[in-house]
Amino acid sequence: MKKETVIIFTKYLLDFMYFAGIPVTISLPWSVKWIMKFLDFQNYADFKAYYTEVVVIYFILGILAIMILGELRKMFRTVLRDDCFVKENVVSLQRMGTYSFVIAAICLLRTILYMTVATLILVLVFVIAGLFSKVLAFVFDKAVEYKLENDLTI
Repeated sequence: MKKETVIIFTKYLLDFMYFAGIPVTISLPWSVKWIMKFLDFQNYADFKAYYTEVVVIYFILGILAIMILGELRKMFRTVLRDDCFVKENVVSLQRMGTYSFVIAAICLLRTILYMTVATLILVLVFVIAGLFSKVLAFVFDKAVEYKLENDLTI
């Protein structure tokens, strides 16, 4: 695949996920009821007993996911401008790391209501994503420093 194709595909994918995530998150009170009504869950009784908690938890997780996508979209604009190593990207990476850690913590707390293997995997994935984002923020910060020094030299 050509570089331009990957960039354009990624831009539209991020935009789609961001703008689709907003109505999906807002519609959770109705969609969770619909899912509980029409799908046969193994722990249906447990799930139904914790309806409010489930909606609140997934609403918070949805907002955090949308916030991560928003930061990615901001960073992607710098890719399109061909100016990736800027302080704004360092801030975005730091925020994404924080949001990822909060998602991991909420997923871990969610195990109090009901525990699944998928929940534990999500905790691991978001802890790794949070660590990766924080480390990448330090790398970008150094790159920004080097870039600024280089710009002053020229």
